[in-house]
Amino acid sequence: MGEINGFRAATRSDVSALAALINRAYRGESSRLGWTTEADLLSGLRIDGMGVKAIVDDPDSTLWLSEQDGRIVASLHARHRNGAVHLGLFSVEPALQGAGIGTRLLSFAEAEAKKKWKVRKAVMEVISRRHDLIAYYERHGYHQTGETVAFPTSSLWHPLVSDLEMAVLEKSL
Repeated sequence: MGEINGFRAATRSDVSALAALINRAYRGESSRLGWTTEADLLSGLRIDGMGVKAIVDDPDSTLWLSEQDGRIVASLHARHRNGAVHLGLFSVEPALQGAGIGTRLLSFAEAEAKKKWKVRKAVMEVISRRHDLIAYYERHGYHQTGETVAFPTSSLWHPLVSDLEMAVLEKSL
């Protein structure tokens, strides 16, 4: 495989490839190649093309991506809301997880949010059962606020376990 390219904002032409990457990283058997899988917690899709298109079209959002050999291999959604950047849909091709691309993308998105929106805080919501993922974010300066929010509902997915909730994490930028 070739070198990972720099990061760029997604466009409408990336919608289909991004939806496929995000779903490979989060759900189904392909997600088990990486360590960020939700396959034991949820079935179905994480997002569809209409959801990705809505993010790409949102003027208060940027969906960052990186490519390798012309293929999208990482993405991260940054949304300006309430004076902070809210990060989500953080996805890395399962076979490439652990190689550092996610860490570089996270740092890049945080820096770009500071420049573009003049924010001083990053916020993310993580499934509270995902202790390994929360620990990853804590190693990158995030802390749990103690706040939780209800897990969202969607016709795209079905919970495989009960009592899912989202832990709120924050980081000063």
